[in-house]
Amino acid sequence: MTAVAERAVSFPCAEAELVGILHLPAAAARRGVLIVVGGPQYRAGSHRQFLLIARRLAEQGYPVLRFDHRGIGDSDGPYLGFEALDADIAAAIDAFVAHCPQVEEVVLWGLCDAASAILFYAQRDSRVAGVALLNPWVRTPESEADTYLRHYYLRRLRDRGFWQSAVRGKVNPVAAARSLGQLLTQRFAIAGGPRSAGQSARPLPERMADGLDRFAGAVLLVLCGEDLTAREFDDAAQRSPTWQRLLAAERVRRHDLAPADHTFSRRSWRDSVVDWTLRWLQSW
Repeated sequence: MTAVAERAVSFPCAEAELVGILHLPAAAARRGVLIVVGGPQYRAGSHRQFLLIARRLAEQGYPVLRFDHRGIGDSDGPYLGFEALDADIAAAIDAFVAHCPQVEEVVLWGLCDAASAILFYAQRDSRVAGVALLNPWVRTPESEADTYLRHYYLRRLRDRGFWQSAVRGKVNPVAAARSLGQLLTQRFAIAGGPRSAGQSARPLPERMADGLDRFAGAVLLVLCGEDLTAREFDDAAQRSPTWQRLLAAERVRRHDLAPADHTFSRRSWRDSVVDWTLRWLQSW
């Protein structure tokens, strides 16, 4: 375990000024980790997860920068959404290598829609050698409805505890049935309805697959078992021959954290994610 210095940095992005925290080991590796933040949260992360993960990685010698992109946390500018973070990520990499010149290559690490943003960006920048994708966001109206039906409602209907709660009056079966009916109506309306102008673009999972296909570096994928976002991604990948081919490649290392929620909120879950990240960083 090496000594680590932490310091705040600011750097420009378009007309905005972005703010980040550098974690600099005394003996820094040539490979650094840039934590890209999804919305709506800032550089500390839910229950300080990004802070704690950055410290663990830095203690093992990896320089880390976690930062607020435009419109969140302490950074200026409008919030543009995860599909418009290319300039923010590029500016953060520029600042990272400027403040830590021993960094020769960068790994982008992101949760949820930050993972999606990473797939849009990674193939554009030769400095990016690897991407760590945690519970990537692939949501479409169709996949959202299907995921809730398959992984929430059907699971509850099979759960003995749900029916026991209903008998005891702890669950309102009428409200539950109404909610399920609304979701079924929404799903069939999507399936049978005309496509609007806003739906003419290729679906998000396809565009993300294109980004991964064009990126030649190493990939770490972590999916949490008790997370509907992860289940939505896994279902989309299983339905897609392109995603199946991409995830079967040797450069992809996948880990499934069966009991964990979306933000791996327990310490043991977070430790597993950090351990997998470290082993992956050390493997290539």
